[in-house]
Order: sequence, then C-alpha cells, then structure tokens
Amino acid sequence: MILGMNHFTAIAKDPVATLDFYERIIGLKVGPRPDLGFPGAWLYAGDTAVLHLYFERPVPNPPAGVIDHMAFTAKDIKAVKSVFDLSAYPYKLQHRPNGPWQIFCEDPSGAKVELNFSPLESLD
Repeated sequence: MILGMNHFTAIAKDPVATLDFYERIIGLKVGPRPDLGFPGAWLYAGDTAVLHLYFERPVPNPPAGVIDHMAFTAKDIKAVKSVFDLSAYPYKLQHRPNGPWQIFCEDPSGAKVELNFSPLESLD
C-alpha cells in the first residue's frame, strides 16, 4: 500500500547553480546523505528528504523524461515571489479562480518545478 511520495531524483548539470536554486530560491535545505558511491546531495523540506540530486551524470537531451515536473506545496507566496524577483530568476505566476496560487519555473538543468500555495494567500 502506497503511503505517499518519498522523493524525486534529478540530475544537476551544474551542482553549484542547482544547489543555489533549490536552497536560496525554492527554500529546501541540504541535509544528511549516506555515502552512495557517487557525488550528489539530498535536499530536505523540514525533516523530510524530498529531492535527491545526482552530480557528474549527463543530463538527457532533451532534459525532460517521462516525468514531466516536480511539484511542492509551499507557503508565503509574497516572500517566495520576492526571492524570485530579487534574483531575476525566470518564473510564471498563475492564480486560477478558486484554485491555488502557482509558480512555475525550471531548475538550472531544465527540470520543471511547480510551487503550489493556498488560494487564501495574497500578494498584497
């Protein structure tokens, strides 16, 4: 029986830029990772490892595979949008009537990322 999603794994073309994106822009934190015999990082949301990055592996061409994107539940749309704006990092903001606020972007390796915020949040 499936209890939930454990983690996503993505290839990082540029480890420094990719870690900066997921830590500074998205808000995940690098945390403990066992020695798996190859370089990489685990990124955490709170105490949960949600994203495993592979370093030193080739990025497929095109970068998207059979999984289209990764989506995260987030909070504080105003603060997150501000980080994107101050960083001049490209993104698309969407708010559907009666639906969540959403930010869509790509990480430095081309992986699509979606952030979902409560429809009750405001940009004011």
